[in-house]
Amino acid sequence: MNTLPSNNNQSSPVVSRTFRALPVGVWALGFVSMFMDISSELIHSLLPVFMSTVLGTSMITIGIIEGVAEAAAAITKIFSGVISDHLGKRKLLAGLGYGLAAMTKPIFPLATTINWVFAARFTDRIGKGIRGAPRDALVADIAPPKLRGAAYGLRQSLDSVGAFVGPVAAMVFMVWLAGNIRAVMWIAVVPAFIAVALLIFGVHDPEQKENTTGSQRVLIFSEARRLPTVYWMIVLLGSVFTLARFSEAFLVLRAQDVGVTMTYVPAVFVVMNVAYTATAYPAGVAADKFNQRMLLIAGLAMLIAADVILAAAASPLGVFIGSSFWGIHMGLTQGLFSKLVADTAPADLRGTAFGIFNLLIGVALLLASFIAGMLWSTFGPSSTFLTGAAFAMLTVIGLFIYPRKSHPAQEIKGRGDGTV
Repeated sequence: MNTLPSNNNQSSPVVSRTFRALPVGVWALGFVSMFMDISSELIHSLLPVFMSTVLGTSMITIGIIEGVAEAAAAITKIFSGVISDHLGKRKLLAGLGYGLAAMTKPIFPLATTINWVFAARFTDRIGKGIRGAPRDALVADIAPPKLRGAAYGLRQSLDSVGAFVGPVAAMVFMVWLAGNIRAVMWIAVVPAFIAVALLIFGVHDPEQKENTTGSQRVLIFSEARRLPTVYWMIVLLGSVFTLARFSEAFLVLRAQDVGVTMTYVPAVFVVMNVAYTATAYPAGVAADKFNQRMLLIAGLAMLIAADVILAAAASPLGVFIGSSFWGIHMGLTQGLFSKLVADTAPADLRGTAFGIFNLLIGVALLLASFIAGMLWSTFGPSSTFLTGAAFAMLTVIGLFIYPRKSHPAQEIKGRGDGTV
């Protein structure tokens, strides 16, 4: 069916050469994401416990805080994308977003009421919403077109390293500091400000091309109509895909359901992120060289496998295996969607394109998690994961029905035909 044995001898040198060819700015953005994720995940892995036990917050209030925070991030993303296109200063907005997130980190250990936590969480997610679209567009601006998939894969891999190190660090420091949760949260301040420093000194906006029209573009959302049809098809595909991929919080709930103690529940995220990290960069390289439709289908196959395993799991081992497949599917698809958005959007609208994409994906994720929660409460955990598998299968069918068309903004060469 394929000739994997003959390709394996050459795959490592190819990946290594691509690895070294990426611009310094792409590497810097990757490490910025990594350090900020270490900080955020260290706090977020402890925050629900902090709110419920230290501050005595109810589960309903915790849910409202998390929901409002994520909604704020999703809504902010589209504005930051459009503004970054208008100003042409993507680093400025990314720096504002990362700076806001860093400044909220000391508030968490200092908080004595839930209002302070809500304010910090809300501001932190606003910062995330501000930085997301300009950062992704900046990667596309800095990386050569042939290496965009690898660039997004590298950033996703380093981001996932941070997501792995954060929960591990939280567990280690909780043991070392005898459960002093406020002291552990103070440690998270350090990597947050390292991330900001790396962005300031390691990343630079590329030179902007002259405006050939002789006039500055007006900041109006109606310019989104200039985005090509194939871009909107990718947005639709990504939204349906996201309905199949609800919040990873349900992986933790499933682990608890089969008997994993609270002390070791973060290990679910560790397993997932190890698989994610190992997959994301090679998948990004493959996105530059092979058929993107088949990579998406491979990612969906991993998601279906994860859902089926998690639905049938009767022991912690089953949950950990299912979580590893979940991480593989994320690695195969996350960076690829960013590359597809970059390749199909005009260069001067990339920030807007990423903003719209991230907004709709965020809304779809909230809807998916709501559906998952309703199913869990009504029919049990297995129904949640089986429904996710059904959505994933629906996306696979859509990929086979969707006609092969070349991307108008496609700039890559090689074996890949640029089809979805």
